[in-house]
Amino acid sequence: MLHLRAVCPPDKTAEAVEVLRAHPGTAHLIVHHGVAVMPEGDLVEVDVAREAADEIVGALCTLQLDTSGGITLEAIDTALSDAADRAEEAAPGDGADAVVWQELLARTGEESRLNVTFQAFLAIACLLAAVGIVTNSAVTIVGAMVVGPEFGPLAAIAVGLVLRRWDLVRQASAALAVGFPLAMAVTLGATLLGEATGLFNRAALLANHQVDFVYDVGKFSLIIALLAGAAGMLSMTSAKSAALVGVFISVTTVPAAGYAVVAAVLQDWERCLYSFGQLVVNLIGIVIAAAVVLMLRRRGQRTGGTERPLSRG
Repeated sequence: MLHLRAVCPPDKTAEAVEVLRAHPGTAHLIVHHGVAVMPEGDLVEVDVAREAADEIVGALCTLQLDTSGGITLEAIDTALSDAADRAEEAAPGDGADAVVWQELLARTGEESRLNVTFQAFLAIACLLAAVGIVTNSAVTIVGAMVVGPEFGPLAAIAVGLVLRRWDLVRQASAALAVGFPLAMAVTLGATLLGEATGLFNRAALLANHQVDFVYDVGKFSLIIALLAGAAGMLSMTSAKSAALVGVFISVTTVPAAGYAVVAAVLQDWERCLYSFGQLVVNLIGIVIAAAVVLMLRRRGQRTGGTERPLSRG
């Protein structure tokens, strides 16, 4: 179940309540008259089945509540209510399979912004990858995969392409185009410092066979990227968000960037080139698979006749 809150202008409240009352996937409808201050109006609260949320939000957006008032959604961890159970049973489909498009747009938009936090995580992930490479530690490489925040912008690009939200595509592309070079520059500085202080050398890198998979680009690199992109988008568009951790561990985007920097410092240009190839293959493969999954899910929703116009807000 999801909890929906809508701030309504007084002249829209009756229509909004009627929409919510008429839908079988709602429960616990509450109206607070005159309590909203900014903007002024009424507050309507209701619990909705996840599989009904997209249709209900679309109907409220048709009333322009997203522009004249406001609509928020939040997940309910536990709902002990026969009314909530009946709403979930009455709503068409299954909650785990439901795509809440406004939620997806908001989530990918937030995770694809180029900000200090995103850049810090990406730089730390690249540094971890570099440490894992010079110490021949696959465990550290896995840690870098988990820390890396790059799947957010990649998913945002896929969402933007499918929904034709070019603003989202530009925002996510900028995050990757600026984020990776900056993270690699930080890693370059740390690697040069490590080489100058004798922490590692070329011979140590050439002996690191346990992490060869990072730069070993080939057909399986693309296969893994496609599978990871598909799994990641399925996770983001459903209630199975825990699967994202497995997606992070399965792709070598950040480790490839770290390996490219280390190899360049040690002037191993062949491995540097292969690492860049691995990075590009992973980035493109994830976006393609994520976009295909999203298109298939959207087509299925259109077939079911439940798709609603998306807010531009």
